[in-house]
Amino acid sequence: MTDATELALTGLRDFTSLKWYIIPLLGIIMYIYSIEINKARLTKNWDPILVALTFFGLDFFNETWNGWFMVLSGRSAVWTAPGDTAFRVFVGWNIEIIFIFLLMGFIYYYALSEKRDLKMFGLNERWAIAIIFCLLSVFIECLLNIGNILIWEYTWWNLSFGGLWLLFIFGYFPFFGGCAVMAGLKRMKSKIIMLALIYTIPVLMNILALGVLGWVY
Repeated sequence: MTDATELALTGLRDFTSLKWYIIPLLGIIMYIYSIEINKARLTKNWDPILVALTFFGLDFFNETWNGWFMVLSGRSAVWTAPGDTAFRVFVGWNIEIIFIFLLMGFIYYYALSEKRDLKMFGLNERWAIAIIFCLLSVFIECLLNIGNILIWEYTWWNLSFGGLWLLFIFGYFPFFGGCAVMAGLKRMKSKIIMLALIYTIPVLMNILALGVLGWVY
């Protein structure tokens, strides 16, 4: 295992690492979701919440396969977050990342106009804005990597041109692309099925890996 991986494994899911600032941040998250649920009850438009849950669920899947990669490689996950944190859930996923990703779907949704057939740069607005947010997210990840907060171990996932494309395609486009799909679905049944699939897969993967096989990531 790399030094960054060993450090990321230290204190993994250790509740003695909890810090007080988690509480007000959690309160802010709960406040925002409460407002959105109340609005959805009045307007019957549950899309903001469904899109937010889509983004977070896809991140949950991403962090799960990243943990699998660490175990199967015997060396390192594709990315690790070994720095100081109030709570480390997986080697590449901490409570601070979780909090911001619980909000990213809302940020994406409210960047959309009410005209869902609007075009931007020749694309449907949903997809154009998804690409814009992907580019912004990749830029922020690069800053985190330069600051040694987010560690990239492999030469094919780094600050090179090819590595950045992989980060764009596999790191963030599934998140915002999934949000674009969810925002474009018309039937609630289709939305629920999509959301159920997004969460079922990583839940089963983690039950198998952590609960049955006894992996640690």
